[in-house]
Order: sequence, then C-alpha cells, then structure tokens
Amino acid sequence: MPRRVEDYRGLTRVSRLRLLHAVHQQPGRRLAELADEVGLHLNTAREHLWVLEDEGLVTSLTLVTGVRGRPPVVFHPVEDAETNPAAERRIVEATERGEIHRRLSPELDYTAELGEAATRQIDVLYEHLDDIGLEPKVDDARLTIDLAPCRYGFAIETERALVCSVHIRLLQQQLQQVPGPLALRRVQPFVTPTRCTVTLAMAEATDEADPQSGADPRP
Repeated sequence: MPRRVEDYRGLTRVSRLRLLHAVHQQPGRRLAELADEVGLHLNTAREHLWVLEDEGLVTSLTLVTGVRGRPPVVFHPVEDAETNPAAERRIVEATERGEIHRRLSPELDYTAELGEAATRQIDVLYEHLDDIGLEPKVDDARLTIDLAPCRYGFAIETERALVCSVHIRLLQQQLQQVPGPLALRRVQPFVTPTRCTVTLAMAEATDEADPQSGADPRP
C-alpha cells in the first residue's frame, strides 16, 4: 500500500540512526557533543536532528543560563508526547484509525478483553511500526507482533546492534507516551531471516523481564 506522507523517513539513514542512538544513550546533550560522538559535521548533525524532531522522535529544549548570547539547546528522546507536536498528532491519528478499523472489522476487536487503554497503546504501536515499514501483524490475543525487518537490510550486516537498540527504545517510548497497562516484554530479532517478533505484556508481568533479553544483535 502507498506510504503515508508522515512516515518516518528519518530512520532510513544510518547516520540518523547513530544520532538518535546517541540521544537515547545520554539525553540532554548539545548539538556539538552529539555531532562529535557520531562523527558528523555540525551542520549535518543539525539537519538530521531537525528531521528527527519533525518526525516526533526527539525534542529540543532551550536552556536558561542567565548569561548573554544565544542560549544552548539540548536534545532528549520524546517520552511525553506533549513535548512534541508531531508525536502528539501521531497518537491522535493512530487512535482514530484504530477505531475505524475495529468498526469495519468487529471480529478483530479485542477491546473487551484488553481494555480501552491497552487497545489504544496497540493502535499507536501498530501505527509506529507500519510507518517505519516493518509491516506489523498483530495478534491481540497473544500480545505479539510479527515484523518484516527487510527495510533495514541496508544496515543489518554492519549495524545490527545499533538498529535493534534504537528500535527497542522507540517501542518502549511509544508505549510510555500512551497511558495504559502494556509494556514491552521481549524483542526477538530474526526468528527467521525475514521476520522479527515483539512480545508485549501487562505491566505487572514485565517487572522482571528484560526487553533486550531476546534481542541478540549478533548475526
């Protein structure tokens, strides 16, 4: 099907994945620090961060220092959708599309079993995964999502650890942005050469779970 205009095109370049990973690893750093860590020219890093912010993946904060001159800007992951208009818009649109889908296919509606909050979380997670081209297939009863990771074939051979780490953090953040009981339990990359599996669980069942325990980045 044709991609929507708001798809995450910013994640289709390894340099942006590296930059996003750097923001995840140590939030609150300035542009120069991030550019230096990932080995990018300052202007290139700035442009990449603009793209990531426009797509709702990072948010920038201007620090008040009390000194003259341009105030410094630092970058954080988007954990609260209200801090980024693009992230907030995606949640609203994902919920609306999920409701339409359930009206058209009531046999696929698990709201009675999962509750409205968990259903909304799945709507948002599905939209996120669909937007980044991973062709999600949701099993609401088992709380699993099968993915086709082929879109990231350009980076898998040399950057598998990076790709897995970034996407696990994004999955966690999508769930955190929407109040509800679901949390990420496990990610199993490449259970077949063309498929990854995401497992969710109600929050109390994830207390001792490590979502990266199944995410072995090695070939």
